Amino acid sequence: MANAVVSQSGGPTGVINASLVGVIEEACKHSEIDNLYGGVHAVAGIVKEQFVDLKKISLETLELVAGSPSSALGSSRDKPDEEYCGRILEVFKKRDIRYFYYIGGNDSANTCYIINTMAEKSGYDLKAFHVPKTVDNDLLVTDHCPGFGTAGKFVACALMGDDLDNRALPGVKIDVIMGRHAGFLTGAAALAKQREDDGPHLIYIPERAVPMDKFLGDIDAMYKKHGRCVVAVSEGICADGHTTWAEKLAENAERDAHGNVQLSGTGALADFLSSQVKSELKIKRVRADTFGYLQRSFAGLQSETDVAEARQCGRLAVQYSMKEDNGSVAMKRTGSGADYGVEYFRTDLCNVAEHTKSVPDEYINADGNGMTDAFIEYAAPLVGKLPRTEYLGTLPIVG
Repeated sequence: MANAVVSQSGGPTGVINASLVGVIEEACKHSEIDNLYGGVHAVAGIVKEQFVDLKKISLETLELVAGSPSSALGSSRDKPDEEYCGRILEVFKKRDIRYFYYIGGNDSANTCYIINTMAEKSGYDLKAFHVPKTVDNDLLVTDHCPGFGTAGKFVACALMGDDLDNRALPGVKIDVIMGRHAGFLTGAAALAKQREDDGPHLIYIPERAVPMDKFLGDIDAMYKKHGRCVVAVSEGICADGHTTWAEKLAENAERDAHGNVQLSGTGALADFLSSQVKSELKIKRVRADTFGYLQRSFAGLQSETDVAEARQCGRLAVQYSMKEDNGSVAMKRTGSGADYGVEYFRTDLCNVAEHTKSVPDEYINADGNGMTDAFIEYAAPLVGKLPRTEYLGTLPIVG
């Protein structure tokens, strides 16, 4: 028998706790695992030996945790190098930890990879497994990532409401949505459309450059067609395919631990885009919102598909660790529409570590300002059932 650690890293999501509970419930079934520790605040807590005993949690509490957003164990933005990982490995050796389950994105997979490689070189028997998580949906190998479906549901519902608001008081409404390099989450706004003239009328993602003249021209055309325009914009849109508009606006902007300009914690991009529309198109009613961190941990809005898959990924990480040395849990889609389903499999950590994927070309329309039916078919089963809405403003006026 040996001990195990599970921890959560990076940005919280609506279902990362379901993955955590999946790890806990499966680990408790295996006699190979004696103590199951929860690393508080990810690697930052592990190096300080800040652990909680996860086998003492009641089943009732675990179910509440599984249905709760955010990271129940806390998180960290630390990106460990070899020296940092060496300190983690020393803690593992001290506490006879032979199983390491890390729930997170590509940086978390890389942390597992570094620690696992160091353990092999030192002759220490360690099983390091990555459990996928990210609202950005940008991990390689897997068809999609736990966390995306629930965040996408929030985005779609928010755009539904915003579109109805915009119908009631017409004008231009711009919503800035998370997505530094990949536009999957912003693309989920397309699921809000129920009628031909519904918004979002325009969607811009990082995979396509958005020069200001194109942005203004598209809005002008939609405003003239509909008398209003709802726009979904990724925080990572670029003017020229290289530098984001947010970076152009903030040369001295705050950067995170990974050296990235802070995009989600500021409304600068939304303010800039709305001011351009007002000044250049002379449209009086222009409003803008930055969704920011609300997308990640909104309570009561889990996608049923997302939470079930997240929990199963946690369970399988433990099952795979009983037979394999390391790995990351991945999913392969087996059907679409009513026949949607997935198969789970293990892939090597090196296939996921530090790499990211972008929205495929076939999911982006020819004009670079919207999503295709192929994207809708891809994203709809992950987001799940959405509310239906109605509007009476199109009824004929009676004398």
